[in-house]
Amino acid sequence: MTIHTKIIIDLLLVVAALLVGIVAANWAPERPLATLTARWAPPPSRFIPLLGMQVHVRDQGPRDDPVPMVLIHGTSASLHTWVGWVHALGDKRRVITFDLPAFGLTGPSPDGDYTIATYVRFVGALLDTLAIRHCMLGGNSLGGNVAWEAALAMPERIDRLILVDAGGFPFISTSVPIGFRIARLPGLNRLMEFVTPRSLVRASLRNVYGDPSRVTPELVDRYFDMTVRAGNRRALARRFSQMDFSADASRVAQLKLPTLILWGGRDRLIPPGDAERFHHDIAGSRLVIFPDLGHMPHEEDPARTAAAVIDFLQTR
Repeated sequence: MTIHTKIIIDLLLVVAALLVGIVAANWAPERPLATLTARWAPPPSRFIPLLGMQVHVRDQGPRDDPVPMVLIHGTSASLHTWVGWVHALGDKRRVITFDLPAFGLTGPSPDGDYTIATYVRFVGALLDTLAIRHCMLGGNSLGGNVAWEAALAMPERIDRLILVDAGGFPFISTSVPIGFRIARLPGLNRLMEFVTPRSLVRASLRNVYGDPSRVTPELVDRYFDMTVRAGNRRALARRFSQMDFSADASRVAQLKLPTLILWGGRDRLIPPGDAERFHHDIAGSRLVIFPDLGHMPHEEDPARTAAAVIDFLQTR
């Protein structure tokens, strides 16, 4: 063996050792649902059997509310993202939140179908199970896309619509959270099923907040635990592989119901220009932009954004 060859072998061994160390330090095995419920699903959380899943649901507020509010979270989030709104609205309104299939404590769907059309059917099935004939439907990001599609599919059941940095139009992000970028890459997303640094979750959250200093350790804990819930990382990759960027966004103009559009002016994932497009296409809609907030304004500043919702609900 020549000296040159020995140097190369030694370098490769050092690199291999470093890689093994990185993997070992960030090894994040899946966590069974039972290990997460004590912290993240205390009462009033409950699990409802639906379409082969145990769906994590919270149903809070006055039961005599004839038109409850149903809120749908975005990609990699959970029903916890709406806690601030529930606190602000819950004494006057019945508010129902839940974890979509592939996310939160609900976890993966048995059939692995995470298209918008399937999510719309899921929402309809949940409303049936909860015996809700009429509701106000709201959603953030992916949840906003599901909400307006559901309003078109079930116009007789959806009385009002709230879109929070909603998906639906083709868009160009100025910055995408690193976790989302990895989940879209074949091969690397399989590695992420076992190796998920907490720092990656923190960086992804800071990316979507208008003020990254609002990202607390407890917030990172929650998103990390929801990420490593058994089956969620593989389901996230599958969800991204099923995204349809050719959807006919012209259907937005078919919406004919009172609609509130809330947007973070610092949203780098779905740009504020899309807020203007929704506002233009939905006749009579109301638009409120929060210049200092990011992609999840309802979570970043629940008091200020809930105040806009309360004002909207008081307007006939």
